[in-house]
Formats: sequence, C-alpha cells, structure tokens
Amino acid sequence: MDDLTEAPPAPRFDGMLIGGPADLPPEARAAAIVADATRVKVPHLGGYEHFERADDQPDDDERQVPEFHWTMRTRIAE
Repeated sequence: MDDLTEAPPAPRFDGMLIGGPADLPPEARAAAIVADATRVKVPHLGGYEHFERADDQPDDDERQVPEFHWTMRTRIAE
C-alpha cells in the first residue's frame, strides 16, 4: 500500500463534553475533537450524541479547554 495515497489526519485537540446521557463512557467524553470544530457528534448506543461549542469562551492566549454542551440525540438510520 502506498502511504502517499492516504489523507493526513486532521489536527486534533482536547475538549470537554458537558451534559448528555449519564452512561456516555468517560473515554468518549475525553475523545479528541477536530480543531476549530463548532459541533461534535459522538456515536453511542445505536445513535449519536450531539454537542455544540459554547459561545461564551474567551479567545485569548491562555490554554483553555473548549467546552461543548450536549444539544440532542439522533438515531442511526438503518
């Protein structure tokens, strides 16, 4: 297999997922989030948990972990 044919991975960084189902595994909450994302979709129990980035976070030079708040759940279409 030629390594040149594979797309490079998107840059990722940590974020905090707030809200959503209580049984959402901690490793899913600590999952890497694509940089500059405004929305995150996490697969969970035959569906997706949707999170949106909080608008009230300051854009400064201090290292702050972005917060994503749960907004809804959708089911995977079969």
